[in-house]
Amino acid sequence: MKAISALILGISAIIAAALIGDGLTDLRTGDRYVTVKGVAEREVTADLALWPIRFVATGNSLNAAQEKARSSRDAIMAFLKLQAISQDAVELQRLDVTDTRANPYQNSNGGQQFIINQTLMVRSTDIDRIRQAAQGVSELVDSGVVLSSDYGPSGPTYLFNGLNDIKPDMIAEATASAREAAAQFARDANTELGGLRRANQGVFQILARDQAPGVMEEQQPVKTVRVVATVEYYLR
Repeated sequence: MKAISALILGISAIIAAALIGDGLTDLRTGDRYVTVKGVAEREVTADLALWPIRFVATGNSLNAAQEKARSSRDAIMAFLKLQAISQDAVELQRLDVTDTRANPYQNSNGGQQFIINQTLMVRSTDIDRIRQAAQGVSELVDSGVVLSSDYGPSGPTYLFNGLNDIKPDMIAEATASAREAAAQFARDANTELGGLRRANQGVFQILARDQAPGVMEEQQPVKTVRVVATVEYYLR
């Protein structure tokens, strides 16, 4: 019986030592990991253009100001028609009428009594056509239309709405790039790359393709989509 008991105690000691050894191994290697970043970029073209055309008409009487506003509106619609932009793509978005003499604190200094600010919004998926039309907007000025930028940017705004369609492929590209960087680190450190410890997809950014001072992303039809994935891998 004593021999059997001694044998059981010996086996138990061996198993306990093995378990302790495994625990120490996990403890030693549990903090051995590398953090890497993977970048994926893709050049995309906007799929929607919003072009607010704002103009001003003035007159000493409301009828006179309205007549000028109608003339300017007709000139804009004729210009857009020459640019092959459908009338269905244009809508009245804002109309403000100001009587300068109704405000006792405003000095008209002999200026026009009535001021009409109007905005026509052009909404189109034909990006090239909008770009071309916007480049010829000086023709409106030549025809007597007084353009305004009081309520925001005067040119088109270009939007990209297809982000969800390219997200899966870009995440895969960023993750693959991160793993390649981790594998290179493991080779340089003379170790082996282990399993995934943690991953952070990162935020998708839509940036201006040509990043120059004063150039905003919304002004450029061609954009750069970027995502940075942060991944941690165990090292063995």
